[in-house]
Amino acid sequence: MGCDGGTIPRRDELVRLKKKPETVRINQKKLNFIILYQFFFCYQKDKDADRLYRWRHCALTQNKLQQPIVMCGLGRLYSKQNIIEKLLEKELPENCAHIKSLKDIKDLKLTPNPAYSEEDEKNAPFVCKLIGLEMSGQFRFVGLWSCGCVMAERALKEINAKVCSLCQKPYSEEDVVILNGNEEDLEVMQSRMLARTARMKAEKKDKKIKVKIEQAETVTSSEVKADESKKIETSSKMKSMKAPTSLASSSLKREIITNVIGSDPACKKTKKDYSVAKDKNATEVYKSIFTSHESETKQERAHWVTYNPHYN
Repeated sequence: MGCDGGTIPRRDELVRLKKKPETVRINQKKLNFIILYQFFFCYQKDKDADRLYRWRHCALTQNKLQQPIVMCGLGRLYSKQNIIEKLLEKELPENCAHIKSLKDIKDLKLTPNPAYSEEDEKNAPFVCKLIGLEMSGQFRFVGLWSCGCVMAERALKEINAKVCSLCQKPYSEEDVVILNGNEEDLEVMQSRMLARTARMKAEKKDKKIKVKIEQAETVTSSEVKADESKKIETSSKMKSMKAPTSLASSSLKREIITNVIGSDPACKKTKKDYSVAKDKNATEVYKSIFTSHESETKQERAHWVTYNPHYN
């Protein structure tokens, strides 16, 4: 067989047998790692997709958010037009049962992202105006119910003031609404929503009481003014009534005075038709002093006064 050199062939070298399939042996640790990696990667991918979907779509109709955008007391985002249509049709689902009117939603003041485009899936459509964080769900965002301003929760905590840093309007802890929060946040938002509604009802009652008090004060003041005007009118009427009586009394006084004076002989001498020559009570000596006496009219010499009856 040509076995030169002392070589002895083996059986597997002389007989050709059918080859068995090769089995791949994988370490169990590596297999577990691969399974966990695939599961985490798929779960994380679904989680990111769900997060982006919630921040870009209306929670009521699942359509893309359109301006104006509003939020409810639980922090969910809606298109205001969709809410109005459903309220008119009265077809709100159970998860929106807390929305009974437009008072239960709040218009949001959002800051648009200049780097966003409609075909862009990486960048968010809105950002925080204070620190520039994108409103994509990676960072927690809050909305203030008192003014509707939206900002990152980090910026709100860093400022730590009870006044909105965007519009300078005061707010309380009940007005802070976490947008698209988790289950724990929803419980907190539920309690804050109830406290806020109770506070608003109390404020409304206080306003009504103040309005009633002001109306009562205005009524009383108007009544006082009316009384004063009536008093003034009555006093003026009394004065007008007293005026003719006073005039009558004055006229009577004048008549009495004239009668008394007229009876006085000295007053009669001041009248125009009075003449000393015709006065019976005057003596002849007294009458001779005046030029109207007979002795003065008959004399030929000049009178001692400048008047001479002979020269007319």
